[in-house]
Amino acid sequence: MRSLILFALLFALFLGHSDAKITEANVVKEDRLLVPLDEPYGFGPGGKINITLSGFELRPLYDPKQKSVSNPDLRRMGILITTPYGGLLLEEEVESKGTCPLDSQEQITLVRFNEIDLAGKSLERDFVLDDMLEDYEGGEFILYFANCEANTAVDFDIVLSLFNQKGDKADYLPVGMDALPFLYFMAFLAFSGLLAWWTLTVLKAKQGAHMIHYLMGALVLLRALTVLSQSGMYHMIAWYGHPEGWNIAYYFFTAMRSILFFSVVILIAAGWSYMKPFLSEREKQILLLVVPLQVFANVAIVVMDETTPASKNWFSWRDIWHVVDILCCCAILFPIVWSIRHMRETAEHDDKAARVLSKLVLFRQFYVMVVSYIYFTRIIVYLLDATLPYQYIWLSALANELATIAFFVACGLQFRPVEGGMNPYFSLDTDEEMELARNF
Repeated sequence: MRSLILFALLFALFLGHSDAKITEANVVKEDRLLVPLDEPYGFGPGGKINITLSGFELRPLYDPKQKSVSNPDLRRMGILITTPYGGLLLEEEVESKGTCPLDSQEQITLVRFNEIDLAGKSLERDFVLDDMLEDYEGGEFILYFANCEANTAVDFDIVLSLFNQKGDKADYLPVGMDALPFLYFMAFLAFSGLLAWWTLTVLKAKQGAHMIHYLMGALVLLRALTVLSQSGMYHMIAWYGHPEGWNIAYYFFTAMRSILFFSVVILIAAGWSYMKPFLSEREKQILLLVVPLQVFANVAIVVMDETTPASKNWFSWRDIWHVVDILCCCAILFPIVWSIRHMRETAEHDDKAARVLSKLVLFRQFYVMVVSYIYFTRIIVYLLDATLPYQYIWLSALANELATIAFFVACGLQFRPVEGGMNPYFSLDTDEEMELARNF
């Protein structure tokens, strides 16, 4: 599993950066009528675009023996800009009517390929949105490549520099995301404070601390390092258009944190280390299922983040891996349900029912917390990201970090070691210890 993550990190070094707002895309044998070159970008009053195109080649689509296209109409190929809503209308027109996007009223054509220097197979253009649009004060736009020349595929490399000019400085982060460096740094301070509180709690109650408590501390540490690397990554993107290596640190910490998060939740749900020193076969199977899935999901995240929407099936794969992540989240609920069911059955036949019921209440609360956290961070935050106006897209990141802090604090308060001995929720009587010893 570690080799898979390492492979993904190395693979990312050789891919174009879609995370950066200097986007590099390699278009190969492209015959689609309409191809998104990047995700929507929020421009401010000083919005500017630089397009650098090189390596332009035409390919006949249906005859591989034919090496060139005779009399191509390069005016029927180009790069256009439109709003996200205009992009939806263009895609609908292309799918339903097969019309040429360059003829639509929903777009502005930036470049037609008859402007390309055919000798050098390259082109470079600069655009200022304030000069292109009347009464322009900012907005969210997306760039597409359009190919309306029948039976012709295209190869080219393109570099898109999208930025907002703020005085003498170019800010490559879109409007709405320019608050992310500060937001993630504040999240780093919050998680660092949480880690300090947890460390003191464990040290004060060292006699009642178990391995799971140290793993919980490691999880908070990895979360803090994740948001710190995110802050550094977005800061570098804002200044230079590229993450300058911070993305590699972010991918590494994200992968480690995701694997440890799911492992810790499963181990807490199973009562490992603080209630029993072993895992049942079913719990081991869940752990062995979820952790590899998380490894593959994180490999996919690296690949998706380091490629652009110009890649075929990019959106489909993004949605598939989002579903895989949700399935992993659902899988970790099973050990909690099993623990609750076991405690309910024990309470019905045990003369120490009150004690068992106190544990049952605790695990029911934990179940509600996990379900709420999964629902909020995997669905509500996703919907916020998709529906918020571009100026307020940072609110989805804020909501995600606040939900994570609240979840960590709630779990820490419920499952913390207690000074002077073991948390009474987790103490075992003689009969339970003998039964666990026999099972172990």
